[in-house]
Amino acid sequence: MERQRLIELLFAAAAVSFLVVGCFLVLRPFLSALMWAVILCYASWPFYRWLERKLGGRRSLTAILMTCGVAAILVLPFVIVGFTLAENVSDWVTAVKEWVGRGLPPPPAWVSELPMFGAELAARWQALNSEAALADLVRLIINPVRDAALSGGAMLGRGSLELGLSVFIAFFVFRRGNELAQGLQQSLTRLIGSRARQFIDVAGGTIQGVVYGILGTALVQGLLAGFGFLIVSVPGAVFLGLLTFFLSLVPMGPPLVWVPVVVWLSTNNHIGAAVFMAIWGFFVVSGIDNIIKPYLISRGSRMPFVLVFLGVIGGVLAFGFLGVFLGPVLLAVGYTLLLAWSRGEAIDDSEEVSVKPVA
Repeated sequence: MERQRLIELLFAAAAVSFLVVGCFLVLRPFLSALMWAVILCYASWPFYRWLERKLGGRRSLTAILMTCGVAAILVLPFVIVGFTLAENVSDWVTAVKEWVGRGLPPPPAWVSELPMFGAELAARWQALNSEAALADLVRLIINPVRDAALSGGAMLGRGSLELGLSVFIAFFVFRRGNELAQGLQQSLTRLIGSRARQFIDVAGGTIQGVVYGILGTALVQGLLAGFGFLIVSVPGAVFLGLLTFFLSLVPMGPPLVWVPVVVWLSTNNHIGAAVFMAIWGFFVVSGIDNIIKPYLISRGSRMPFVLVFLGVIGGVLAFGFLGVFLGPVLLAVGYTLLLAWSRGEAIDDSEEVSVKPVA
């Protein structure tokens, strides 16, 4: 009898294992979109609850409005960049060809007066004005830009599709947020006991801090950069502002946009605009990152900068474009929970465990 019972248990375990593996294989292409949908819903859950109260508890209508809002904030910029990328790159390639065709300006007098290498630097500067050197310079500049634009456009396209799928899933997560929260807490309570509520609170605070910190800072930097580009009348200022928004998600990303703009302005004899853009880019666009991001992230957890950097790079390698968001959030949650566990933090078992929505 015991042998028959053991065989039944083994078959049941095999069936459950097969079911779990099968579900994982089916959902694997959508795991990043699922995780990002849950993260988005949790981060915006306070506003969802406020809007639900204003609408008299109509959850479906609230979920629809929240989904539309999330789509407008996250998906719309990707669509705009995707549609304008080819046009702007074509304009930039033409501008680079014209700039190279005019030749480089003569080196300033102080260049040749530099000690040790001044004369050699001035001679190399003059040598760049030959046709062969200019042709090599064109190939050196334009070909990588074109390749990067094509790969970037493909990446943006995939990212837009994944974000669109995340927004679609987010509607159902908003709609069933309370049930999902209750199920998650009950499951964690069975696994780790009364510490479940504390871990959910820690993870939730970390998610909100990181999402607000990364996205909020990127949004502010993109707006400030776009405003600066409009002031100096740079071609494609709106597109460059959106590009700054995306690159702000990567550590040290904004200088990859405003530094080439400064160089382009200076080589076109717009010295005043170049000086303004350099000051604006360094102190305002890049400087605001040191104020807003630490403040917003520290509200949920004090996450080291290296984890943000590793989270962005590793997230992109693991999950694609959405990894820019997912990587730092996952590392931040893991880091915060590890600190809480290592310090032995726990709540009293006698405390009443209440359900707090996590999505």
